[in-house]
Amino acid sequence: MKKLQKQRRSNLWLLVAAAAILVFAVLVSVAIQNVPKQEAEHDVSMWLTTPDPANRLTQQAPIHWENDNSKESKEKAANSDTLTVEVKPDIRYQQMEGFGAAVSGSSAYLMNHGMSANQRDQLLNDLFTASGIQLSYIRHTIGASDYSVNEQGQPGSYTYDDVTTGKDYELKHFSIAKDRDVVDVLQQILRRNQNLRIMGTPWTAPPWMKYGEQIYNGWYLDYTDPRVYSAYADYFVRYIKAYANEGIPIQAISIQNEPEFTTSKYPSMSMGAAEQAKFIKQYLGPALSQNHLSTPIIAFDHNWDTGSSYAKTVLGDEQARSYTHGTAFHCYKGEPTAMTDVHQAFPDKPVFMTECSGGAWSSGFGDNLSWDMSKLIIGAPRNWAQNVLFWKIALDPSGGPTNGGCTNCRGVVTIDPLSGAVTKNVEYYAMGHASKFVRPGAIRIDSTHYSGSIETVAYRNPDGTLVLIAANTGANKKTFKVRQGSNVFTAALPSKSAATFQWNPAAS
Repeated sequence: MKKLQKQRRSNLWLLVAAAAILVFAVLVSVAIQNVPKQEAEHDVSMWLTTPDPANRLTQQAPIHWENDNSKESKEKAANSDTLTVEVKPDIRYQQMEGFGAAVSGSSAYLMNHGMSANQRDQLLNDLFTASGIQLSYIRHTIGASDYSVNEQGQPGSYTYDDVTTGKDYELKHFSIAKDRDVVDVLQQILRRNQNLRIMGTPWTAPPWMKYGEQIYNGWYLDYTDPRVYSAYADYFVRYIKAYANEGIPIQAISIQNEPEFTTSKYPSMSMGAAEQAKFIKQYLGPALSQNHLSTPIIAFDHNWDTGSSYAKTVLGDEQARSYTHGTAFHCYKGEPTAMTDVHQAFPDKPVFMTECSGGAWSSGFGDNLSWDMSKLIIGAPRNWAQNVLFWKIALDPSGGPTNGGCTNCRGVVTIDPLSGAVTKNVEYYAMGHASKFVRPGAIRIDSTHYSGSIETVAYRNPDGTLVLIAANTGANKKTFKVRQGSNVFTAALPSKSAATFQWNPAAS
């Protein structure tokens, strides 16, 4: 009897074990089926934008790796006309801070007053979260710019310390109250991305600080009165603190937007390189330090064509250099190679790509996309830029509301203030090819670049994934191979198209 009971217990345990094994096998099978294809098969994911509307940052079918390490394969590749882009993760360059655009007063006004709450939420989610293109860097105008408005949505120029008569060296009238729409929108963005980087830039100092006729447009700081420089340094300090009090951290400031250009149309101010060096080393740098603010100071913030000379003057001053974090550039004149020139002269000082506006001045979507990819999304980082920013994040269908700015410019998106409808412009897709996939902290790595054909830039993300951004800037469709180590995949790009490829290097 005892023997029979023992046998039954043994059989029961065998049944339990068998059932457990069966359940485990089922669970494993389900888990394998639910693994995304890229993870299960170690494929390359690809997103494509073409001149025709068929592909707008559209995910394509996964691409399979092939082993290409044999002697025969290498000899065949060497004799082939097919271009080969080699990605080398071990060759490292600069660390990226982010990709984005500027939230000007006009952009903020459109979002707050030209859209319903639901429409605005959808737009901000699309721009600043992983469900969209997840922009990670914002430029903010310190006071008014050429795209600022008053509370009625009409053009409006102002600074944070405007007085009707006399001087205000102690900044008793300092206030950011006129930035209320911008503050509100930035707070909404930060609720979606607390790691967002924000850089502040003034278009002008308060008119009472300026030489000659006291106006927003043109002129320069009154160099005959040292109290002006001290007050202006304090102006930056108060700006940083005022925004911090609103829960908006300012992670960098540039001294002056386009310091070599003034106009009678909108707020502007001239500031030569020697004057900027003096202001940084004698006033602004010490003022930030005395107030225990570590906010990086960025010099220049103007076009590529004169940037090298200007930057070398500021950074060539030893005292100014000790307070200056790096230099910033715009795209309107010159070539991005100017940033490499500055990097080579001062390799410890970062360079930044802080402004380029889209506009109706080329022949179509494909040409705009090709230029943006070649000069900005690919060209700027290949020339050491640690960020890439477009100008306005949003404008209305007429390119406004403006405060004297260009009327044929274009935002990353267009907002119709009558309906709240959003149109995604070519800049949205160009930027999305980087911002959606290249995370802050990513390191640019080496990749083969064919100027005028298959142009590329590559990154290793903080999580280890690799990203290759490629654009066919040529006139004909191109088929090419991408190699990492002994493995390759083949891809094709129509003329004037762009693609982003992403993969796990351990899987390749």
